[in-house]
Amino acid sequence: MANFSLASTAEPEVGTSGINKLIGAFGLLLLAGLGVGVYGFLVGHEHVYNNTREVPWGLLISTYAFFAITSTGLCLLAAISHVFGGNKIAPLANRMVWLSLITIISGFLVIGMEIENPWRMAIWNVISPNPTSNIWWMGTLYGMAVGFVVLEFWLILTKQYKLALLLGVFGAFAETGANSCLGGVFATLPSHPFWYGGQLPVFFLACAFTSGAAATVMFTHLAHVIRRKQMEPVIFDGVQAAAKVLLLMLLLVSVATFWKMVSYFVGGTEAGRAAAMTLTSGPLSMNFWFFEILLGLAAPLLILVVTRLKNVTAMSLAGFLTLVGMFVSRMDMVIAGQLVPQYAGIDSNLPVYFNYMPSGYEWIVAFAGIGLTGAAFLLGERFFGKTFADHGGH
Repeated sequence: MANFSLASTAEPEVGTSGINKLIGAFGLLLLAGLGVGVYGFLVGHEHVYNNTREVPWGLLISTYAFFAITSTGLCLLAAISHVFGGNKIAPLANRMVWLSLITIISGFLVIGMEIENPWRMAIWNVISPNPTSNIWWMGTLYGMAVGFVVLEFWLILTKQYKLALLLGVFGAFAETGANSCLGGVFATLPSHPFWYGGQLPVFFLACAFTSGAAATVMFTHLAHVIRRKQMEPVIFDGVQAAAKVLLLMLLLVSVATFWKMVSYFVGGTEAGRAAAMTLTSGPLSMNFWFFEILLGLAAPLLILVVTRLKNVTAMSLAGFLTLVGMFVSRMDMVIAGQLVPQYAGIDSNLPVYFNYMPSGYEWIVAFAGIGLTGAAFLLGERFFGKTFADHGGH
């Protein structure tokens, strides 16, 4: 095994008092979420989270999906840039591998707090596999992906680039399969017409590239902001290339979102149409029109087009707004698919829509995922900064 020393990868100058305070703030978010999770295990999830029998999946499922999808995009972009060396995004790839790892672990943290007995899932996933289950494949493949990415990152740290490339490819395949199965968890539920169909797995893959490109642009910019240092031309070119991917994917996701919504009103089922109307004119309309469409799709597109990818701060802002939109989009999709009663029109006692509002505890757990990602990003810059800057070995 190759020798490794933190002294060869760390950047002590990143560990300023301001950065340490910021790490502490993110750490407090993480600890608060862990505290809520433990409290939920002790008193019962039904006393902590606002999920019901009618709406069993809520904010924490959508937050997990957001982190998992973002991780997939980062892993895929890193693998593609490593495999096809010499491209402009390649200098950003080492940081992307780290970001892919910390975002999927953040997703696991959130879903671990949501599942009532996560230890049972880990045990029975191994000793009682169910190859006919999308959820089993999703968990298994994401678990494999974490193993591959951990090994890949270690090999990058020890400069064993050829083997790292191979592990990166394996990780990308595992994450792609897991991302597809995550979409399949929703897409194969005929009792929920808003989800049912073959579009979601492909849509999730498009969102993965969108979120991955957005995170690449934003975090690369932030890495230079905390160092108070200007980007090298080769890094700026890489950010521009990632922003071009972001621009293209924003266009594709916008078109897919348009036709997805149109399909419910042209020949769709009544239940699917009613679920879509929760977004267009119902209880989720503010989320949909302002956060998902205006803030998450239109504004980033406008910023990127108007600035012509010349301003790194503008590109980073577009990336941030995209990630906000993707987060809300996952929440809208998960919740809207459950608000319409399955027996609407049959049972006159049913409401038009079921009610669901995330509890404060749910938001604390969701922000724990953000806290873990933020703290791990800053710690990564502190301890692996030289590795992120070393882009000559691929």
